[in-house]
Amino acid sequence: MSLPITVIVERLGGTLVGSSELSINAIAPLETAGPNEISFLSNPLYVDQLDKTRAGCVILSSNHIKQGSASRGGTFIVVDNPYLYFAQLTQLWRTLHPLHDSSEPLVHPSAVIHPNAHVHPSARIGPHCVVGSGAVIGERTVLTSSVNVAHSCKIGADCIIHPGVVIGADGFGFAQNQGKWVKIEQLGSVLIGNQVEIGANTCIDRGALGDTVIEDGVKLDNLIQIAHNVRIGAHTAIAAFVGVSGSTKIGAHCTVAGGAGFVGHIEIADHVNIGAKAVITRSIAEKGNYGGYYPFDSDSVWRKNAAILRKLSSLRDKVKSLMLGGSK
Repeated sequence: MSLPITVIVERLGGTLVGSSELSINAIAPLETAGPNEISFLSNPLYVDQLDKTRAGCVILSSNHIKQGSASRGGTFIVVDNPYLYFAQLTQLWRTLHPLHDSSEPLVHPSAVIHPNAHVHPSARIGPHCVVGSGAVIGERTVLTSSVNVAHSCKIGADCIIHPGVVIGADGFGFAQNQGKWVKIEQLGSVLIGNQVEIGANTCIDRGALGDTVIEDGVKLDNLIQIAHNVRIGAHTAIAAFVGVSGSTKIGAHCTVAGGAGFVGHIEIADHVNIGAKAVITRSIAEKGNYGGYYPFDSDSVWRKNAAILRKLSSLRDKVKSLMLGGSK
């Protein structure tokens, strides 16, 4: 099903420059797009591809028009934020090209849903999903395939849960008794808000006493571990391979890059951005960007080095002061 370029502009806005007769068959990258495909330019690293692309239409900003990057001709949609427009276009495209046939049942025959679970009639439960006793699945939420929602866990509306996700497994809680581990029964649950997306094979543990909470609009990538009693604030996005230890609270509108880790029982403020591979060992009270890591060592040496690293800036200033004083 092709999509007239005029329909795209009518639905999503933007300024059309060039042919209004163009019809779009697909969305594609700049380097591979063909004459009946649409692409976008957002990252300036790829501006050279604009002169080489065969795309029938390119979504770009007014800056590229002003700079002459689009002077070779062709059809363009000029917008303030090309990447956001691209995201909205993919949603429009999915609406017009749905993944599921309307005749397919919303609950796959292989899914196992406990009689005491509540699944909203508009929710979609894919193949081999398991929904436990007392669990709640909100309206229009999609469990794609092989998703396990354990007993008493609650998922809000308009969520997307990708394959292999486990929600509500026991948290990692044990007490020592004469060299042996004694299990602490995990008596809490998992509460997930609205418009949350959870990537493949991510695990969210239930709380030990209270609940593990994922607030509205949170986006979790693949292969993330969220431990018991963690709370993640609204509209925070976390990339793959991140581990969040128990009872940590991450604020709203934060971003966490791949491979980062958090020790337990700390609090992260709103609007904090954590860099890749960073290990966050203490609470962060101020918004901003944080990161950095260095090779492991014995714990005692590592702690001494970490203490020195925190003082490097002040030590440098002292050295500069001494050097300037000695040159007089």
